[in-house]
Amino acid sequence: MNLSIIIPLLNEAQSLQELHDWIVTVMRSEGYSYEIIFIDDGSTDQSWQLIRQLSETHPQVRGLRFQKNYGKSQALHAGFKVAQGEVVITMDADLQDNPEEIPELYRLIREEHYDLVSGWKKKRYDSVLSKNIPSKLFNWAARRTSGVKLHDFNCGLKAFNKAVIKNIEVSGEMHRYIPVLAKNAGFANIGEKVVAHQARKYGKTKFGMERFINGFLDLITIWFVSKFARRPMHLFGALGVLMFIIGFGFAIYLGIDKLFINKFGRLITDRPQFFVALTAMIIGTQLFLAGFLGEILVRNRRNESRYSVSEGVNLGEKENGVAP
Repeated sequence: MNLSIIIPLLNEAQSLQELHDWIVTVMRSEGYSYEIIFIDDGSTDQSWQLIRQLSETHPQVRGLRFQKNYGKSQALHAGFKVAQGEVVITMDADLQDNPEEIPELYRLIREEHYDLVSGWKKKRYDSVLSKNIPSKLFNWAARRTSGVKLHDFNCGLKAFNKAVIKNIEVSGEMHRYIPVLAKNAGFANIGEKVVAHQARKYGKTKFGMERFINGFLDLITIWFVSKFARRPMHLFGALGVLMFIIGFGFAIYLGIDKLFINKFGRLITDRPQFFVALTAMIIGTQLFLAGFLGEILVRNRRNESRYSVSEGVNLGEKENGVAP
């Protein structure tokens, strides 16, 4: 199969039929073999009913329905698990991503041999204060922190070589940082393409200003995970040893001072250096233990179920009640 198109959604019933028909028109003009995978992230409108109807008349339409709203990262993770295409496209369901960009994205993966190509919505139709300016600040910070030189980390329109999506774990709210996850997994050939951005036609955005706050917090997380996830002792152990040495140094100084210089001066416990020494050694020991426990957890980590699927269509043998 040439293409898997993964579309996470939440309450987008008004746009689904139009989006589906638009994708089908593009696919037929290009002659691709393809599948469209809708991931219903706990919608409360008629989205799932429409997905079922589409799947009954169009065998290339597949769908997963979450038991409740788990978030875009979990939806993408579920889509990645079942995708079969050699090239995987992700896009939003609100008609702001243009399906006519898909052929060029496909070409960049197959012919230019990129591992990942991210869309760049250079000209946006969003609010300047609530989205454009915060988005620019966020993307600047992401570039500086991650080393991945993309202009638009938040763009939902991306293309992947199949090997990429089968070798990364998208959890929490890390969908913004899939290019960083790919780079950390060894897929360094990451490109960018300017894509058309369209004003939202139906409904309203599901994201507010809190997404940028969460985004910056996730950025700190992924920076830490990128550098120390597999070797927490290198951070906590080093800091712990450093703090312990500082505390131990103060303790030696106090001991020498009391024994040989100020024998009849103040008690050691009356001096502020004593509390500095004690606190530093305690904190150092705790940090070292944190690194040690982190190493144990890394070596014994097990995958946990992160979402619950209530229904599926056109997925093969196991469709209902299965959490990938």
